[in-house]
Amino acid sequence: MTSPAGPIRVLIADDHPVVRRGLGALLASLDGVEVVAEAANGEEALREARLSRPDVVVMDIQMPELDGVEATRRLLALLPDVAVLVVTMFEDDETVVSAMRAGARGYLLKGAQQEEILTTLRSVAAGQYVIAPRVAARLLGRLSPAAPPAAPFPGLTDREREVLDRVARGYTNARVAAELALAEKTVANRLSAIFLKLGVSGRTEAVILAREHGLGDGPPEARP
Repeated sequence: MTSPAGPIRVLIADDHPVVRRGLGALLASLDGVEVVAEAANGEEALREARLSRPDVVVMDIQMPELDGVEATRRLLALLPDVAVLVVTMFEDDETVVSAMRAGARGYLLKGAQQEEILTTLRSVAAGQYVIAPRVAARLLGRLSPAAPPAAPFPGLTDREREVLDRVARGYTNARVAAELALAEKTVANRLSAIFLKLGVSGRTEAVILAREHGLGDGPPEARP
């Protein structure tokens, strides 16, 4: 790994000569950065890395002979202390995840600003992991836990929903009352309230509607 006093030694691997030259000129203009080698494909990147021993390899993804993901995997097997910074136009989740699983420490999109490139180079050379903000935001969005499904019939109370669930299972009022520790008259009153809230004319319509919304299946609902 580069020492604090020395420049960050960089190898650029990209199959487009114009991109490679442009990125090389940009990096060479930055304080504390030295471009030590270039490569036009993954195989060349491996060969040049063995020869030049860079601190950071700036790696494109889509290259002939050996793509950037596989080149990253093989490079780090040979030179585990080298940091790989992917700079590419591809931002789909599969490519990002594949590159990071292969061992890349950074992932930037082509077109990143000069200051962002320099900051990311320094970060990955220091052992940190950096992903372009736009890519990271999307990945984090996918990793966020899904919201729990909303309870059916939010206008009903928990107890009314328990009664309706059991009625949807075909329970009689007496059985509902026994299972929920209610008086049978209380069950009848709650059913009347349920029919009114659901806008149904009676038990049969209520059962049909309840089953359409997932009640009456699985273990009976119970309040904690």
